[in-house]
Amino acid sequence: MKFQSSSAIAILALATFGTGVPAHSAEPQQITMWSNWPDEPAKKDWVSARVHDFEASNPQCTVKLSFIPKADEYAQAKSAVRTGQAPDIFYMEPDQPEFLAGGYLEPLDSYVDLKNIEDWAKPAWTSKGKLYGLPVEAYTVELYYNKDLVKKVGVDVPATYQLTQSGFTELVKKGVAAGITPVAEGVGDRPFPGGFLLFESLLRKLGTDDYGKLLNGELSFKDPRVVEVMTWVKQLVDMGAYPKSFSTMKLGESHVYFYSTPGALTFPDPSWFTGRAFAPPESGGMPKGFPLGIMQYPAMDGGKCPNCKTLSIGGSFVMYSKSKNKDCAGALLKSMATVENGTKWMEQVSLQTGVKSDPTKIKSTHAEYFADLNARDKDATYFFGTPLLHYRAKCAETYTQVMNNAFPAGLIGVQEAADKMDAACHKG
Repeated sequence: MKFQSSSAIAILALATFGTGVPAHSAEPQQITMWSNWPDEPAKKDWVSARVHDFEASNPQCTVKLSFIPKADEYAQAKSAVRTGQAPDIFYMEPDQPEFLAGGYLEPLDSYVDLKNIEDWAKPAWTSKGKLYGLPVEAYTVELYYNKDLVKKVGVDVPATYQLTQSGFTELVKKGVAAGITPVAEGVGDRPFPGGFLLFESLLRKLGTDDYGKLLNGELSFKDPRVVEVMTWVKQLVDMGAYPKSFSTMKLGESHVYFYSTPGALTFPDPSWFTGRAFAPPESGGMPKGFPLGIMQYPAMDGGKCPNCKTLSIGGSFVMYSKSKNKDCAGALLKSMATVENGTKWMEQVSLQTGVKSDPTKIKSTHAEYFADLNARDKDATYFFGTPLLHYRAKCAETYTQVMNNAFPAGLIGVQEAADKMDAACHKG
């Protein structure tokens, strides 16, 4: 499926409309809200401001807001929904289908104006014709690089910003020879980053149709094209592409590894990269003047779709189906989803979103970055969803254990990785 670049960078918002909250009384209705992003200042500030604005306009409602690291928030939410103690609104991403399957989420159709949500963002949260999540965060999977270090090792990035398969191999080889980590990545606290380089390369090799079949279990990991790409990535791993601390380094630490200490040539990461990178340096953000660039992932030899790219939905907010405060909870979600707030998201967070807004009114201090991101995404053919948005149950667990960790860590080979993935995922 191909989306126009204006849609890929389309930005959060819903039209403003009445709150529908209960009449003001002496005792305000308190709702609880759990959010991720405690260590991402721009996103945290955006959520806090939306809650503050809502309370100021709706004295009949108050909000108890907590910021909790995602892994902890997920664990707490899984326990809370089963005991009936879940917050009224909580952070969720589409890769947690058990919440919807268990009946723990409330449809949002009667609370938000669906026509203001981007059409390409709706499927991630739609089930049986109903929408169950407000898609605040959207992202593309990018390949960031340090312009100065890449130049230092003797590699010239072409005008297309896309190296060939052999060209990327040479980049890795030269980085290792210079004592510079070629690919910054860590999977110590996340089930997905280790698969970015492999799966983005598979997408470009196979094209959207066959790549979709691979993620849906209709194409074997023993397909010659898949084996060819896996063999190439294994060669990069064996060369020393990833950090020695790959298996233990956390996602936030991998950011710092890339743009601060010790430094790396490239960093495969979704465009939510900005949430940490654009924080003040004293809070773990990029040093001032860091030579940030954005490459295309390398074009695979004989690849069907060199301009393909993954587009997906990330951080969203859902409502607990057993909430006793649905009027105020629904009103809060509605108040968050406005064109004005979407513009503020882009200005403050420098990241795409799945809800509409007015890009002509965005005033960002990171205009150069946005220009680069738009240029890399121009004319891209988009595939919707990262592997964990498609994989479920045993297949998702196997992806996490094998493709996210063991394979890129160099612990297993191509044949064993393909065997394990087929055993868990292939329907043939």
